[in-house]
Amino acid sequence: MSTIRVQTTQNVTLEYEVASAGNRVVAAILDNVILIAWVGAVLLLLGWLGADDTPMVIGLVVLAGLPYIFYHLLCEVFLNGQSPGKKACNIKVIRLDGTPPRFGDYLIRWILRIVDTGIMSGLIALVVILANGKGQRLGDMAAGTAVVSTKPRQAAGALAPTLTDAGYVVVFPEASRLADHDVATIRQLLQKGIANGNFVLLHELAVKVKTLTGIQTDLPDEAFLRTVLRDHAHLAAQESPYA
Repeated sequence: MSTIRVQTTQNVTLEYEVASAGNRVVAAILDNVILIAWVGAVLLLLGWLGADDTPMVIGLVVLAGLPYIFYHLLCEVFLNGQSPGKKACNIKVIRLDGTPPRFGDYLIRWILRIVDTGIMSGLIALVVILANGKGQRLGDMAAGTAVVSTKPRQAAGALAPTLTDAGYVVVFPEASRLADHDVATIRQLLQKGIANGNFVLLHELAVKVKTLTGIQTDLPDEAFLRTVLRDHAHLAAQESPYA
C-alpha cells in the first residue's frame, strides 16, 4: 500500500497510508446508493401527492436536485473531509501541507468532480488515481489535497512500537516523560478518535498529554499526538541497550 509524507508548517512530518482505488470506488458506490435512495423517495412522494400542483412539483424537484448536486461538497465541509461512503470505507480528505482542508479546497474538488467522475463514469478519476500513487484525482491535485486511510497502519495493535528513521529529529524531547502504559493508552485513543471522527476525544487527549509532559505547541491535535508517539518511540529506541 502506498504512503505519502506530509510536511507541516511546523516542520513536522506525518505519514499517511493512501486510500486504495478500490476503497474509493466502494465509497463512491455507497454515496450513489444514498443519493439514488433520496431521489427515489422524493419521486415516490411526488407520485403520492400527484402532479397537478405545479409549484409543488417544482418544489419537490428542487428538494430532490439540490442535495444531489451539493451532496459531496456539504458532506466534506461539515463531516471533516468525509462523506458517509468515505466514512464507511475509513478514508478521508486531507491537505498535503498538514493543515485542515478549507472550504475553498473542498469547493475545488467539488467543481472538478464534473471532470473526474461526470465524464466517462469516473474512468478519468480512476486512471489519475492509479497513475499518480498519491490518492489524488484531478480535483485533489488542483486543491492540494489527497484521500488517505484512517485505519491504523500498524497491524500489531495498540502496543506496537512506532518505527522511526535513524536520522529522525525529535520534535518534543518531553515525550520521554511518558510511561509505556501512557503511550499505549494514547495510541489506542488516537486510533479510536481518528476512526470515529471524534475530535472532542482527540482534543481532550492532546490536552491531557500536554499536561503530563509540559509541552506547549500550536500543532493540531492529531498531528501533535502522532508526533509525540513518534518522538517517544525514537527516544525509547535510543535508550535501549540493543539500539
